[in-house]
Amino acid sequence: MKHESDHFKSALIVNDGVPQPPSVNPDSTAHFRTIRRKRPTVNELVEGILAGNRTLLSQAITLVESNLPEHESMAQEVIEKCLPYSGKSIRIGITGVPGAGKSTFIEALGMLLIRSGKKLGVLAVDPSSEISKGSILGDKTRMEELSAHENSFIRPSPSAGSLGGVARKTRETIVLCEAAGFDILFIETVGVGQSETAVHSMVDFFLLLMLAGAGDELQGIKRGIMEMADAIAITKADGSNELKASQARVQYQNALTLFPTAESQWKPQVLTCSALHNTGISEVWNLIEEYQSFTSANGFFAKRRRSQATYWMYETINESLKNHFFRDAGIKSQLEHYEHLVLSDQMSSFIAAHRLLHDYFKKHHIKE
Repeated sequence: MKHESDHFKSALIVNDGVPQPPSVNPDSTAHFRTIRRKRPTVNELVEGILAGNRTLLSQAITLVESNLPEHESMAQEVIEKCLPYSGKSIRIGITGVPGAGKSTFIEALGMLLIRSGKKLGVLAVDPSSEISKGSILGDKTRMEELSAHENSFIRPSPSAGSLGGVARKTRETIVLCEAAGFDILFIETVGVGQSETAVHSMVDFFLLLMLAGAGDELQGIKRGIMEMADAIAITKADGSNELKASQARVQYQNALTLFPTAESQWKPQVLTCSALHNTGISEVWNLIEEYQSFTSANGFFAKRRRSQATYWMYETINESLKNHFFRDAGIKSQLEHYEHLVLSDQMSSFIAAHRLLHDYFKKHHIKE
């Protein structure tokens, strides 16, 4: 008599077969994890930078940009060892009104320099969004030809809301890029505002890009930045805009005569150019070289660099003291309390600040 369960037996019999191997060799993943975890030493980073290794240069810049104490100390060692090999480039600050075509201009001028045998680094002082804390890092997508070239290096630096911090780190990045053998450095500012002042304090030549017929609403912005400019380039001087650009050049040149003579004795000039048609770009570079020769001859070039070095020494002290204050556990615990008192009008902002500082000084045995 057949068992009832026999009705459910299938005629198809499937053996278990050979166990399937994993899709990735576990030995190899362990190997790659080991490689990924292995951080280059200070000496390895320095040797790589001096050899022009862009991967190790990028890793060193990441250390410079990090706020972790252990990364900061390692970064300072790298900078100290690279310092003797720096200082041989020309540092050019580039800024401009929105829509002036900074990225297109930088790519056109950059490719001109690279074709002449130069090595170019582009550093962007990139303000982060105050709302999302995200960063506007679009330079590599806008400078396709330049970013793909082996003799160029593009590095945006998000500021995370601290302009002083990112500016100091950009200056330290300049040291690393110069040690890596880059002849020319562009320091680009994103937007128009306080970042221009920071960039002006770390470059040899400050170039302002303007548009023809941008409107009087930009006059307030232009006034302060025009005083810092060593040259003005009116961009997009092509097609129907060429005549407007020529007229704007005369107007800006006349405006520059109203400013007092700069300490360098250099008289800023206004040029027109079109990055799209590659016209006037070489003239801009010739002017920069003329400036370098002029200020080197009268001693201002070296003097400016010395004053910038002392300026950033004091800026670093200020930034470090501020960071130390806000990282202090005791201050952190009191900040919310004093903020509440200020917001509820129970205490003035100045008294709250003085009390916090008093507690900080007392804790660290510092005489006020």
